[in-house]
Amino acid sequence: MNELTMTLASRNGTPLYEQIYLYIKENIVSGKFVYHEKLPSTRSLAKHLEVSRSTVDLAYEQLLSEGYIESEPYRGYYVAQIEGLYQIREVKKRQIPEVREKEETCRYDFTPNGVDLKSFPHNAWRKLSKEILLDDEVELFRLGDPQGELSFRKVICDYLYQARGVKCDPHQIIVGAGNDYLLMMLCSVIGRNHVIAVENPAYKQAYRLFSSQSYPVEPIEMDRYGMRVDMLRESVADIAYVTPSHQYPTGIVMPMKRRIELLGWANESEKRYIIEDDYDSEFRYKGKPIPALQGSDANGKVIYLGTFSKSIAPAIRMSYMVLPEELATVYHEKCGFISSTVSKVDQLIVQHFIEEGYYERHLNKTRALYKGRHDVLLKGLQPLSKVCKISGENAGVHLLLTFHSGITEKELIRRAAEEGIKVYGLSDYVIGEMQQGATVLLGYANLSEEEIRESVKILCRIWSA
Repeated sequence: MNELTMTLASRNGTPLYEQIYLYIKENIVSGKFVYHEKLPSTRSLAKHLEVSRSTVDLAYEQLLSEGYIESEPYRGYYVAQIEGLYQIREVKKRQIPEVREKEETCRYDFTPNGVDLKSFPHNAWRKLSKEILLDDEVELFRLGDPQGELSFRKVICDYLYQARGVKCDPHQIIVGAGNDYLLMMLCSVIGRNHVIAVENPAYKQAYRLFSSQSYPVEPIEMDRYGMRVDMLRESVADIAYVTPSHQYPTGIVMPMKRRIELLGWANESEKRYIIEDDYDSEFRYKGKPIPALQGSDANGKVIYLGTFSKSIAPAIRMSYMVLPEELATVYHEKCGFISSTVSKVDQLIVQHFIEEGYYERHLNKTRALYKGRHDVLLKGLQPLSKVCKISGENAGVHLLLTFHSGITEKELIRRAAEEGIKVYGLSDYVIGEMQQGATVLLGYANLSEEEIRESVKILCRIWSA
């Protein structure tokens, strides 16, 4: 082989050496250049293609490093034996008809899961990230502690005790990428021989997760104090999943009397446990904060779940679980080998975010923002007081409107949608059949005060008609 004729394009964005490399590689892979066939020297090929010799040298070096050609001293370059070389071939894509979901456009979205991302402390987060990544310690990039970094778990311990009255040690805490992961981890810890009770209406994600893990799940009705313990006793459930600080979706704050009754149920059997999801506990607008249920547990019956996703940002994907001592021992025996799902870098950022006071300032700022929107929403809804009842307004970032005027939930949602407003029905959270009125949820975290004023005027007009 004395020369190679190829067309080189100097303006197509691909370097010349790469074009030469690809041409030779493709001919070798396709079998056009056979094993041990001699290639032109770099000097002669450069002269033939009218390019610099260094350009050809780069192409040959790449082919040599990948094993497509080989060099024989004083003789030149030859096509190598490529059988057994791993090759990535382009797979012909099947023509799959594109299915586009119908996009729902709305001017105002009263999602109960909203978060005000505009208030996220970008500068503080950027500063802490930079400081941590500038640290040259090799340890930062080693595989971390399966439970989460010890220093971070100590910070979580201190925060939970001060803010929520939770009593725990770092060895009881597991850090994970979201509550879903932690609940699946918990399934491995407690085993499958359990029946789980959930509130009804329910936080459907937990209900779906337990069902997907093949647990029998029993929905338990609620009264104005939360999960009914009398119905819980009548069931065969031995684990109760509850959200006592701000029940999702009804917004009920479980009073101390009901909490004591729930703990009493758990203490009646060694096998029973309570999973406390401390949802929305950071946001409360009326009355004194009630400590977490876990803080009143003297017998190791409460498994506590918390998250930074709601109070900082959903993309953080960082939650924590506090196990009772007995279950913490089981975790170390059965699951202690499973690596953490949260990067060490992210854990250290949140750790410093809390230690240096940014988290406290951010919480105070968002509480004030949400309180302002909460008050604007309540004031704007006053014209509807004759046709509906407002509930769940004392905590969290959403409230409920239950209508007693005969209008249906579907009709309420339809009328709002026609005006470009998206609201959510309570029926989406009900398991099975339940007697209930027409109830909609209005979340306000991701709407400005002005947006709330404008949209609520419309809702009052179309819902009071």
